[in-house]
Amino acid sequence: MSNLHILGICGSLRAKSHNRTLLNYAAAKLPDGVTLSIADLSDVPFFNSDIVTKPAAVEQLLAEFAKADALWFACPEYNYSIAPALKNALDWASREPNNHLLAGKAAAMMGAGGGMGTSRAQYHLRQVGVYLDLHFVNKPEVFVNAFAPTSFDADGLLVDTRIQQSIEAQCLALVQLAMQLKK
Repeated sequence: MSNLHILGICGSLRAKSHNRTLLNYAAAKLPDGVTLSIADLSDVPFFNSDIVTKPAAVEQLLAEFAKADALWFACPEYNYSIAPALKNALDWASREPNNHLLAGKAAAMMGAGGGMGTSRAQYHLRQVGVYLDLHFVNKPEVFVNAFAPTSFDADGLLVDTRIQQSIEAQCLALVQLAMQLKK
């Protein structure tokens, strides 16, 4: 497999976020020739078109989008929708000329949250992605109940083998889609 770089974007800013744990698990299970870095959104200000000079955190984020062949979102659910930090990262990236940082890229999403995982937020993210011309992996979907006693251990590590297998399968689907789109 040729080199492929995936940018992981976690919508939660919490250091011990279960959504960040999902991305960390994914990063440890990548096939040869594939790398994943996780963007740091903690210092990215809310998008405001009055900001003339992009702050350093925004420049760093945009450079990471430019380097990425594919995007993998860990999507928390806030009030039935996308977390503000995740949406804000997309807002900044989409304002670049011709949407060149997002348009045509392969993407996947997963998320840990309440009883239904983060299904509503993921479907909302998919709607946003349509406008941004992202190409999402359709299957498998990864919805994790963060509060189920079998999902994460006391240290916050992902221990549910079914979820692990779903993430690994989604990784392969994302890599395959990214390679098809890269041709």
